[in-house]
Amino acid sequence: MIIVTGANGQLGGMTVERLLERIPAERLGVSVRNPQKAQHLQAKGVRVRKADFNDGDSLAHAFEGATQVLIVSSDSFGEASVRLHLTAIDAAKKAGASRILYTSHMGSSPSSHFAPMIDHAATEEALQASGVAFTSLRNGFYTASALMLLGNALSTGELAAPEDGPVSWTTHADLAEAAAIALTEQRLDGLSPGLTANEAIDLAGIAAIASELTGRAIRRVVVSDDTYRDTLVSHGVPEAQAHMLLGIFRASREGEFAAVDPTLGQLLGRSPLSVRDVLKASTDAAK
Repeated sequence: MIIVTGANGQLGGMTVERLLERIPAERLGVSVRNPQKAQHLQAKGVRVRKADFNDGDSLAHAFEGATQVLIVSSDSFGEASVRLHLTAIDAAKKAGASRILYTSHMGSSPSSHFAPMIDHAATEEALQASGVAFTSLRNGFYTASALMLLGNALSTGELAAPEDGPVSWTTHADLAEAAAIALTEQRLDGLSPGLTANEAIDLAGIAAIASELTGRAIRRVVVSDDTYRDTLVSHGVPEAQAHMLLGIFRASREGEFAAVDPTLGQLLGRSPLSVRDVLKASTDAAK
């Protein structure tokens, strides 16, 4: 049985849907914090069990009978995040899973300027030491984050953010399909290559594409790191989180997210969706 954690989230949920196109529902289980939100999966025959990365016993129940477990990384960061991942790895191992998959990041590094990348590197180290076959899916940076950074620039005409660098933006949909392929076709072992789209593009490039697609001029405005962080805090973002988010720009300036790799396209058998594809779909939907 394949077990997917975080199936109520965007990546986990999409992965489950892609898996249902490939395997019978009775061979699939999900581990979720809120089973009520997964009733649509239960109705399709998927085994739904309540579990939390903070509770190893609940994970033991959710992972029962697992041959493979896909651990979708937590949305926290720092030592707490790594501890949650270690609990999930240990539970998967104790459940007898022959393979553990983990949604990591192409920028995974213990020396990254962006804190979650350090957490991914620590989790990968634990996977390597687990003694269980594993695949760390080094996903590209979510294109959804680019849309968030674009924010209200479509109405204000200004995309204001700190100095940045090229990022290989990649969609949840493509990465979910890749995860389903990795699970069902036993593709990718160990630390995967970067699962990225075919180009890396900075915010100036995104502003230019958005301007072209909407017919409205959108100007890229560079603000200082301090100004950006202070603005986030003034809007209610906790200071620690604001500092963490600032790390995205510091890391991209150093080229941490600029690499592109053909592996994702090879897995999918087609070109991954581009930033232009996503922005066009978004602007078309808004018309």
